[in-house]
Amino acid sequence: MRYKPAQVTGMGCICSLGISTKECEHNLFKSQAPLPKPPQRYSVFYTSKHPVFEVSSKFHSLIASEYANLNLSAQFMLSATTQAIEDAGYTLKDLQNKNVGICIGTTTGASLQFLSFYKAIKENQHPSVEPIIRYLKSNPSLALQKILKTKGPCQTIVNACASGTDALGIALSWLNQGICELVIAGGTDEITPITYNGFISLQITAPSRVKPFDKHRSGLNLGEGAGILILENPNYKKKNYGYIIGYGTTNDAHHITSPHPEGEGLQRAISIALQSCQKQSQDICFINSHGTGTKDNDLVEGNVLKKVFPKVPFISTKGYTGHALGAAGAIEAILTLLCLKKQQIPPSAGFNTLDPTIGIQPITKLTPLKGKLALSQSLAFGGNNSVLILQRGD
Repeated sequence: MRYKPAQVTGMGCICSLGISTKECEHNLFKSQAPLPKPPQRYSVFYTSKHPVFEVSSKFHSLIASEYANLNLSAQFMLSATTQAIEDAGYTLKDLQNKNVGICIGTTTGASLQFLSFYKAIKENQHPSVEPIIRYLKSNPSLALQKILKTKGPCQTIVNACASGTDALGIALSWLNQGICELVIAGGTDEITPITYNGFISLQITAPSRVKPFDKHRSGLNLGEGAGILILENPNYKKKNYGYIIGYGTTNDAHHITSPHPEGEGLQRAISIALQSCQKQSQDICFINSHGTGTKDNDLVEGNVLKKVFPKVPFISTKGYTGHALGAAGAIEAILTLLCLKKQQIPPSAGFNTLDPTIGIQPITKLTPLKGKLALSQSLAFGGNNSVLILQRGD
């Protein structure tokens, strides 16, 4: 499919880098990468102390009292959405009863809601169904639509760590099909005992700071937060952070957790994304990689980058944010647009030593960026690969 560009008119970002897009931008380009720490919330559940990138406790000051009982994923999403809507020059009332699309990606969403339910079953008690009811009401996109009172299409995307990227790709297709003229799109996820202990059980979390593409990498650090973008048809009168101009998605059909060893699915997703906007690999000036810091992911992704984009500078921003799961792709799209806007590439935090099995390394110091087009990609469990092509604003 050939896409027409979607203009990014507003952005909201909450992650370990900051609780606003402005704060995230400042810390990213000052190379002020936060240090991951042992999880501070729900510590009673944890048996290991692998560090994570949590959102600052300052975030709670942003939440209105009527939303204090929402799960943390929903609070991240709502706060980032409010930031993005206001950034685009709208009020919440401006969007009421309008044909506004909502497409939010998540991996675990409100999974913490049903822990007490399962705990009661395990202890042979009669559990309350209230946690399940709260969980069913926590569909991110539906919850947001009810709060904003919009009338357009509404979808929640659950495609593991590609969810946020896919939500933006679907938003692009909605605009191209004329289904709506404005879409609120992105991703949200929180760190919970389920995700934390689940990733530890897979033996892919690092006991120290994540080191994407490094020879001595030992796994990922979990992160959390939300990235929300306001997408509209191009309009020179609107604020312009840039454009989403291409999107591609594939599945390896290879393994439930490991990527295809030759990266065939990722290469196809890149090709589809480039074809969708009639661009070539040599048109790309910068790549924000998935770069989780795991052995298999970085080896496969690095070798694909070496093959398809041998001279294009790349980084992983997960040394700044951790792996925010379903929010990762949306947060990384925002950070990529900020790189294009400032025409700078920050160093890839955590990298120190070249891995000879990969043969290329990410940017290690603040570097000028020359060009208009960037690529942001996500590789997810289940063999899912999703790629966005982003263009600098006018």
